[in-house]
Amino acid sequence: MKDLSKLGYREVYILADLLKEYAKGDCDFLGDNVTWEYNPHSDNLFLIDEEYNVAMMNGDKLEQWHNCPNCGAEGFLSEGELIFSEDGETCNNCNL
Repeated sequence: MKDLSKLGYREVYILADLLKEYAKGDCDFLGDNVTWEYNPHSDNLFLIDEEYNVAMMNGDKLEQWHNCPNCGAEGFLSEGELIFSEDGETCNNCNL
């Protein structure tokens, strides 16, 4: 079990928002064994499943956070900065 006492109040509020959105049941990209993680280097708090699918808050909604396995580019698809090829193997940043 994660230790909430190690988080600051800001992070606890973010975790509460993540859990409220997850409880709505609209997060169909997360599979089994969902847990939360906190990355102190990026200051990001997120949900993650056993297949390493990641959900983060994007404004007031929970969205899947993607990363390109080829070049490491990251982002939300809804923001249009990260676009994957049909096979899902490369993104628009791989060709830069």
